[in-house]
Amino acid sequence: MGKTSASLSERLCPACGRQAGRNRGEKNNFQLLSCQTCATLYTAQEPPAGQGLDYDAYYTPENLSVPAFISRRLDEIVATFSPFRKNNRLLDVGCGAGTFLEAAARDNWQAFGVEVSRGAAEHVRSLGFEVFLGELEQANYPGEYFDIVIASEVLEHVPDPQTLLQSIARVLRTGGLLWATTPHGRGISARLLDLDWTTICPPEHLQLFSVKSIKELVQSVGFRKVEVVTHGVNPFEIAHELYRRLRRRPRVQNAAPQASRLTASSRVTNSTNS
Repeated sequence: MGKTSASLSERLCPACGRQAGRNRGEKNNFQLLSCQTCATLYTAQEPPAGQGLDYDAYYTPENLSVPAFISRRLDEIVATFSPFRKNNRLLDVGCGAGTFLEAAARDNWQAFGVEVSRGAAEHVRSLGFEVFLGELEQANYPGEYFDIVIASEVLEHVPDPQTLLQSIARVLRTGGLLWATTPHGRGISARLLDLDWTTICPPEHLQLFSVKSIKELVQSVGFRKVEVVTHGVNPFEIAHELYRRLRRRPRVQNAAPQASRLTASSRVTNSTNS
């Protein structure tokens, strides 16, 4: 612990671009570094060819359907997009099962999707949506074409999140909204569970951002009004892991229990292009 990244990898911090990573250990045969400038946790190397996550196999009939309560929540989120409606076009990058697109369509948006998984793209096309199979940079949408771009649980997956955000900024009209979510790499779960946190899972997740790093990353590509909100925690995972650790320790007689309260951490980035 405490070594710099220079001897481990040529990969710079995917958030701030600095080579200031401290060795955090290894998981799933990937060396992990913590940026000493912005606190982003990231893999020291990109996955070798053929060893990245197979997104064609990622989606199955089971995870291409969602419970009704998720659809209701997405309807609530989409309703907040109305002040940004100008040309009525919305893009979901990494549209997955298409549930966000369905919610947008219910609110009368003209909804488009981008997806790298062939199975997921074909599924969403069968729902009646126009979906580009591949990366956003390859889609050739006109500049300033969309009022809204959604990138939900995407930025932690891609090797170069800045390039993706630049592509989003290009297709989002001036004054439009980027609505994105990503796990909070400095939240309660990350602090308590460290590398045992299941969200730290390379090669699926290649980086996890801090509030500071995600805000600065989004601003670096031209977004000016950036709101970062953290919320959500999985108390069951925390309790399970802490209990597992406790069972590994020697028992101490007459130890008084300590109570603690877990507060929220994690997710949402809202940004306007101006």
